[in-house]
Amino acid sequence: MSTPEDQYTSNTDGTEKEMNVVGHLSELRNRLIVTAVIFIILFIIGFLNVKDIYWFFVNDIDLELTAISPTEIIWVYFSMAGLVAIIGTIPILAYQVWAFISPALTSREKKVSLSYIPALFLLFIIGLVFGYLIFIHLIFPFLLSLNEDMFNIMFTVDRYFTFLMKITLPFAFLFELPLIAMFLTSLGIVTPDFMTKNRKYAYFVLIVIGVIITPPDFILQIVVAVPLMVIYEISIYLSKIVYKKKQAKHEAFMNES
Repeated sequence: MSTPEDQYTSNTDGTEKEMNVVGHLSELRNRLIVTAVIFIILFIIGFLNVKDIYWFFVNDIDLELTAISPTEIIWVYFSMAGLVAIIGTIPILAYQVWAFISPALTSREKKVSLSYIPALFLLFIIGLVFGYLIFIHLIFPFLLSLNEDMFNIMFTVDRYFTFLMKITLPFAFLFELPLIAMFLTSLGIVTPDFMTKNRKYAYFVLIVIGVIITPPDFILQIVVAVPLMVIYEISIYLSKIVYKKKQAKHEAFMNES
């Protein structure tokens, strides 16, 4: 039979838990608001510099893009500004997530996880650049070569930039795979053995992605799929490094105990 003191303690614990949950939700909301404000600021900066961004993307093609409606012009402004905002917000969002979960981490885990943020941003940029080079030097010339002077080629800005984003953005996200593998390994969710045993399935998925984002040409699909496989192998290698360090730390702890 519970005493008044037990009931008081239970009520106090329940109130403290509710206050902690409310406090965490409030902190999360504030961090999301900060991220959203920075996104809007970067969007405005991108919007004001759309002309320079646009010419950066079209200088490498020997074609004049056409706008067939006023909405396409607005679409270019919003898509270019949105791209700038997304790229610039990635490290900010990553930092806000890190700051939110950092109280639950040890000092060493804080340092290691914080170092992932610049790497996250850098790999995203490298993936974008790689996808853009593949598009400009391989995919787009291949598609133009199919014309063989049969058609009068005219590209609208809407269709061109939509196709460009469909090619480049998947590479940007796939280049994050090594970092994701290291992070999941450090959490104990993934192991190098698991990634090695499931290599063939991963290769199949990467080949499917390569087929989706490239034209129906076998050579081009190989050119795209091979770097993705290399990224997966790099992910396994980095996962092994993290796993060995984690195992060594665990053994040292057990020996001390």
